[in-house]
Amino acid sequence: QVQLVESGGGLVQPGGSLRLSCAASGSIFSINYMDWYRQAPGKQRELVARITNGDNTKYADSAKGRFTISRDNAKKTGYLQMNSLKPEDTAVYYCNVGIRRSYSETSVFSYWGQGTQVTVSS
Repeated sequence: QVQLVESGGGLVQPGGSLRLSCAASGSIFSINYMDWYRQAPGKQRELVARITNGDNTKYADSAKGRFTISRDNAKKTGYLQMNSLKPEDTAVYYCNVGIRRSYSETSVFSYWGQGTQVTVSS
């Protein structure tokens, strides 16, 4: 099947930077989109950024100008570069990837990573 492994979270001071990674492996023919979501305690999970085929990107208003989403198709890995971090960015960050598993299967399946904690605090 498909596995997603996230990395890059941690504790950072306000104004600092982190880069999250989401590596996909397994039965993958193509990756249609890679999303980053986050969920803070007591809040709903929210979409932070999306990158689709053709490298079209979309950001939540809270992420615009500070976060950059990218992907390396050869490595089947997505990234979220987060700069100028604020305490309100503290959350568990999840990648969500839309994958087509084979040439003969046209459906796109959604997979979630295990989540990585990002804490912004002085």
